[in-house]
This record gives sequence, C-alpha cells and structure tokens, in this order.
Amino acid sequence: QVQLVESGGGLVQPGGSLRLSCAASGSIFRIYHMGWYRQAPGKQRELVATSASGGNTKYADSVKGRFTITRDNAKKTLYLQINSLKYDDTAVYYCNAVVATKPSHPFQYWGQGTQVTVSS
Repeated sequence: QVQLVESGGGLVQPGGSLRLSCAASGSIFRIYHMGWYRQAPGKQRELVATSASGGNTKYADSVKGRFTITRDNAKKTLYLQINSLKYDDTAVYYCNAVVATKPSHPFQYWGQGTQVTVSS
C-alpha cells in the first residue's frame, strides 16, 4: 500500500507564503506523475499544479507566477511553494500521485489534505 502525507498548511495573511510538502511512503516501485489539487468550500476539486516524472510541470492559470511545484525523487517528496497568497487560495490542498507498487501496475493515490486559510 502507498501513503501520501501532506504537511505545511496553515493560516496566513494575504500576500504571505507557505510551503506544502507531500511525502510518499509504502511499497513503491516507481512514482510517475505527482500533483497538487485544491478544493474550496462549495466548489469542485481543481488542479493546481502537476509534475511529471520527466520534470515537466503544469500550472493552473490562477496560480502561475505565484506557485512553484518541485519534487525530490530521492526523498519521494513533492513540494508546493505558495507565494503572494490571495483570499481565493483558501482551500484544502490535496496531493495526488500515480504510483506503481510493481512493474506496469500504476495506480492513483490521494493524500488526506492540508488546509490553507488566507485571512487578515
């Protein structure tokens, strides 16, 4: 089994910064795509940023220039640096990863989420 554990969320003022982390553990053969999603109250879960195993990254238009996704493959950890936070960034942030526990058997996993609240 694979576990994804997020950390780093919290309460921050507008314009502030946070760094989210997502650590993968368990019986991991290979990690493919990893990404961050978020879900605000009353809204659907949306893509924030993704990181392919080859290094390509993709961002939602609403976060481009403010958020940076990185990954440390040796540590099996995904990061999201969030700068210039806005009220609209308030949401539960979820880590997502496509992980194979054995060759040619990838499966999608989700973390439990970490709350980010932007408030003055």
